[in-house]
Amino acid sequence: MKTKIEQLNTVLSEADCLVDEAQLNNILDKMASNISEDLRDKLPLVVCVMNGALVPGSALLQRLRFPLEIDFIHATRYGMETQGDALKWLCYPQSELENREVLVIDDIFDQGHTLKSIIDWFKNHGAAKVYSATIINKLHDRKVEMRPDYVGIDVDDRFLFGYGMDYKGYFRNLPGIYAVKGS
Repeated sequence: MKTKIEQLNTVLSEADCLVDEAQLNNILDKMASNISEDLRDKLPLVVCVMNGALVPGSALLQRLRFPLEIDFIHATRYGMETQGDALKWLCYPQSELENREVLVIDDIFDQGHTLKSIIDWFKNHGAAKVYSATIINKLHDRKVEMRPDYVGIDVDDRFLFGYGMDYKGYFRNLPGIYAVKGS
């Protein structure tokens, strides 16, 4: 029987790399340009959704060359699982929200329940306008009635990991986006 590390290394070695590091850099540059065009004179609050937005959010924030504030939230539907139901808030933002322009960064727009709930929460807590950005938009027809304002790239409906997205809690740190073999 394989050890956990052997199992994880097998998943990685058999995975398909859908978006490599060079492609990610181009995607982030384009997203940053579009975000800058819209928000550079708004003094926005930029909020990363943990844990998924830790890696892509950091890379995107480094490309935004205008005054902004940074905060984070930790809200999840999945925890360490591959599916989830109700949104669970683990940490709320600490910044003032009243009449603020807010940009929420997350790793992936899958079905959209998590992101929509987060956006609604910010609106209900006084944000003047809430924008959203995700690196990945997963292509399928099971989405809520919204789309992020800024999307990096569309990918097929497969189980993804890397660049913020995890496989059973691992691989968020990878500098590419991978799909589990056979998914």
